[in-house]
Amino acid sequence: MQRIPTGVWGGEHINIEVGSKSASIEYDCAHGMIEGPLVVDASGRFNLRGTHTPERGGPIRADEQPRSLPAKFVGSITGDKMTLTLKLEGFDDETFTLEKGKQGELFKCK
Repeated sequence: MQRIPTGVWGGEHINIEVGSKSASIEYDCAHGMIEGPLVVDASGRFNLRGTHTPERGGPIRADEQPRSLPAKFVGSITGDKMTLTLKLEGFDDETFTLEKGKQGELFKCK
């Protein structure tokens, strides 16, 4: 097993900061976290678990707590390209294409 290379991976509507033991994910209107180990198999495929926290625009109440959902992050890495599919129970899968060393193009909810 190999590790996912650390650093920034970005694409349309997504940015991932991969560290040595975890990865933080930022979407247009959500954020997420993957706790390690961040490994890929010999073919560059991965199937990782983490959390996905939807966000929304507008004011947030002082007593409002964000609700994190369990998530699967499935995909593959070939060279400096990553394909990642976010899988949430009860929602359609969403697939992203990312590039190592590239900042993501985000349009945050306001």
